Amino acid sequence: MPIFTLFRWLVRLFLGLALIVLLAVVGVSYFASRSVPDYAGQRTVDGISAPVEIVRNTHAVPHIFGETDPDVFFGLGYAHAQDRLWQMQMSRRMAQGRLSEMFGTSTLRTDELMRRLDLYSLSRAAVDAQDAPTRAALEAYSDGINAWLMQVNEGAQGRGAPEFFLFDAEMPLWQPADSIAILKLMAVQQNTQIAREVRRARLSLALEGTGLGAVLPDVTPAEDGALPDFSQLFPTAPQGSNPASGALPFLWLDTPELTGAASSVAAAPSRAAADGALLANSPQMRLSAPSMVYLARLDLSSGGVIGATVPGLPFVLSGRSPALGWGVGPAYLDDSDLFLEELNPEAPTQYRTPDGWAEFDSRGSIIRIKDADPVTLTLRWSQNGPVLSGGLLGLGNITPPGHVVTLGATVLSANDTSMTAAMRLMQAQTLDEALEAGALFVAPAQNLMLATDERIALQTIGRMPRRSAEAQTKGRMPTPGWLRENRWLGTLPYSANPSFIDPDNGVLGNTNNKLLDRPFPLHVSHDWGDTQRIDRLMHLVGARSVHTRDSLIEAQLDTVSPAARRLLPLVAANLWFSGDAAAEGTRAHTRQRALRLLADWNGEMNEHLPEPLIYAAWMSALQQRLIQDELGPLTDSFTHVDPAFIEQVFQGRRGADAWCDIIQSSVTETCDDMALLALDDALVQLEGRFGPSLESWRWGDAHTARHDHPVLRDAALLRYVVNIRQSTSGGDHTLNLGRVSGDPEDPFAHVMGPVYRGVYDFADPESSVFITSTGQSGHPLSRHYDDLGDLWRRGEYIPMTLDPDLARAGTIGVITLSPR
Repeated sequence: MPIFTLFRWLVRLFLGLALIVLLAVVGVSYFASRSVPDYAGQRTVDGISAPVEIVRNTHAVPHIFGETDPDVFFGLGYAHAQDRLWQMQMSRRMAQGRLSEMFGTSTLRTDELMRRLDLYSLSRAAVDAQDAPTRAALEAYSDGINAWLMQVNEGAQGRGAPEFFLFDAEMPLWQPADSIAILKLMAVQQNTQIAREVRRARLSLALEGTGLGAVLPDVTPAEDGALPDFSQLFPTAPQGSNPASGALPFLWLDTPELTGAASSVAAAPSRAAADGALLANSPQMRLSAPSMVYLARLDLSSGGVIGATVPGLPFVLSGRSPALGWGVGPAYLDDSDLFLEELNPEAPTQYRTPDGWAEFDSRGSIIRIKDADPVTLTLRWSQNGPVLSGGLLGLGNITPPGHVVTLGATVLSANDTSMTAAMRLMQAQTLDEALEAGALFVAPAQNLMLATDERIALQTIGRMPRRSAEAQTKGRMPTPGWLRENRWLGTLPYSANPSFIDPDNGVLGNTNNKLLDRPFPLHVSHDWGDTQRIDRLMHLVGARSVHTRDSLIEAQLDTVSPAARRLLPLVAANLWFSGDAAAEGTRAHTRQRALRLLADWNGEMNEHLPEPLIYAAWMSALQQRLIQDELGPLTDSFTHVDPAFIEQVFQGRRGADAWCDIIQSSVTETCDDMALLALDDALVQLEGRFGPSLESWRWGDAHTARHDHPVLRDAALLRYVVNIRQSTSGGDHTLNLGRVSGDPEDPFAHVMGPVYRGVYDFADPESSVFITSTGQSGHPLSRHYDDLGDLWRRGEYIPMTLDPDLARAGTIGVITLSPR
C-alpha cells in the first residue's frame, strides 16, 4: 500500500474515532444536563393542601412558603431531592446496608456493619416513638421527595442525577424511617469510641511490660488512674499486631481524628457591642463534593427558620429563627462500649451472662452484591448489643479464641426520639423551651450552643449510659461482657448532662474540649476532641471586653496554631542557634535554615508560608520516631500528631521521656537527639517533593482542600469534573480547622474542615451570615455545584433573610407547587 494511501486511511480512522468520542461526549452531556433542575415553573403534585412556593435566591438557597407546616416540609423534601437526590439515595442505602447492590464487593464490609447494627429496623420502629407533629412532618417531607421522583420519571429528567447513569439501581419511594435512619447513620459516622477502645486495647498488648503504658500516644487523662492490662483481662488475647482490617468506605470509623469536630462561641448582651446576644457556629466534618450541608429557609407557623440542613433530614441543624439561634457540634460523649462475650464451647449459639448461658437472638440477612453471589449473614444480638465480626474495625486483633465482640451504644434504640427533639428545638421560642427539647435527644450526642436576644447557654444533648463505678475498664477498653459490674444499668437522667446557662462572664466557647471534671462513671468522656484550640478561642474572646459579629467571624476564621506555639519552644529549645554555622549545601545548613525560619514564625498556618509545612512535617516525623520502635505496625494507627503526647514526652512528665530512647540501640538517645533526627527526616521528605529552596515552599501546595465526590473521586476524566481542589490555610489545631489526611501518599491534604459557618447577631438579626464549603447543587454541571466554595475558601459569607419580600426580590427562580 502506498504511503500516501496509508496516511489517508490513518487520517480517516483518526477523524472517525474523534467523531465517535465527540458524539459520546455530546450524548453524555445531553442526558446528564437533563437532570440539572429547573428552578422556575408551575408544578401540580399530590400531598399538599394549598400552593407551596420555593423561592431560590442568587446562590440557589430555597426559601419555602406554605399554608401549613406539613406543606412547608413537603417543599423542603422537594427542594432537597431536586438538588441532592444522589446524596440522599447514597445515605439511605448506606444506613440500610445496601451499597453493594450498586458497587459490588468493595462496599461489602460497610453493608455488613450496617446490617449487624440493624439501624434500619430500629429506625422503622422509632417512627412510632415520635410525637404527632414530627410524624406529620416526616410524612410530608417524604411526600415532597417522592413528588420529585415522580416528576423525574414522568418528565425523563435524566433519572434525577447523572450518577444514576453510571450506577443503575432502583429508587424506592422515600419513607419516614429513611430520615430517622440517616440521623442514626450520622451517630455511627461521628463515633470515636469504638476505634479508640480497639486502639487502646492493642496498645496495652503492645506495651505490656515496658512501663510506658502510663503515657500513651492517645489522650488518656491521668486522673482516671491506670487501666488493667488487656492481657490480664483476656489471657488468650492475640499477641502482636495482626494486619488491620481495611477501612470501611464512607464511614472512616478506623480514624477517630476524622470523624467530626466543631467550634462554637456565644456572647451575652453584656459582652456585645449592641443590645443583643451573638452566636457563631462551625461544624467541621469530612469535606466532600457536594458538602453534606444544604442551606434553606422554612416559613413555619412558629416563625421563619434559616440555616444549615442535611439532605434527608427535615429540620435545620444549625441556624436561627426570630427568637433563637443554635449551633451544634459532636460532643465526644462516651456513649458506646465494646464487650467481649464468651461463647459456650459446647453450644456456640450461647454466650455467658451473669446468670449462666443464654441464647443469642439470631436471624438471617442477605446482602445482594452486584456481579457476585449474595452473602448471607447471621445477625446475632446479646443482652449487651449486636455481635460484630472480627473482620470489622480491627476487632480480630483483640478478640481471644472462643469470644465475640458486641457493641453497646445509645444509638441502638428503637425508642429514639431524637427527631422529635430536633423538630421542637427548631420551633422553640425561648431558651428554656430549647433546653427542654434537648431532653428528648438520644444520638448523635451534640454540644448545643444557644442564644436568644438576652440569654446564652451551652448544653450537651444525647443519652449518657449509666455504668457501675466498679466497671473494670471504665469504658476505655473492651471489657468482659459476662460480669455484672461491666454491664450498663440503663441511662442517666438529662440533668446529668453538662449544662452552662447564662455564665457570669457573659461568654461561652466550645471546641470539643473537656467541659467538666467529674470522676467515672459521671465522667461524660475519657476522650475529648480538643486540648489545644479552646485556649486560642478563649484568648481571642477574652482579649475584647465587647464583641460584634465581625469579631466572632475573626475568631471563626483564625488560623493560628496554639499547638505550634506550645510545641516549638519545647522541641527546639536546645536546637535553635546552637553550633557553628554549617557549610552551604550540607544537611546541617539546611537544618539551620529551617530552624531560623521557625524561630521567627508566629504559629499562623497561612497557606502562603513555608513555616507551617516545615512544622507539620517535623512534628509528624517526630511522633513517628518516638513510637515506632515500641509499637511496630501499630504505629500506622496514629496518623495525626497528638500535641499533648509530645508535650508530655519533652517535659518528662510521669517518665514520658522514656519514649525518646530507641529500645533496639545500645546507646540511650535523648529527646534532643530524636528532635534532630526527625527534623532531618522531614526536610528530606519535603525536599523530595517541593525542591531544595525552603523559602519558596508553600503550606497551601501541600494543604490542598480535597472536596471529593464520594464515589467518582478516582474515576478517570470524571474526577476532574466532580472533585473540587483549593489551596487553604489552617491546620489540625486551628479554630478554622484544616485537618490533614495523614495518608502517607499525601499526608497534608486538607480532608476535614468547616462544612458550614454561621454567625447570628440578635441586635441586628438580618445581618447574620452563612456559608457552606461547596454549593447548593449536587449536580457537577450546575453552576451552583461549587459557587459557594470560593467564598468559603476566602473566608467570605452570604446573607440569608427571613423577610419574605427581600427573599422574593433577589430570586433566580420560583417554583410553585399546586395541589392536584
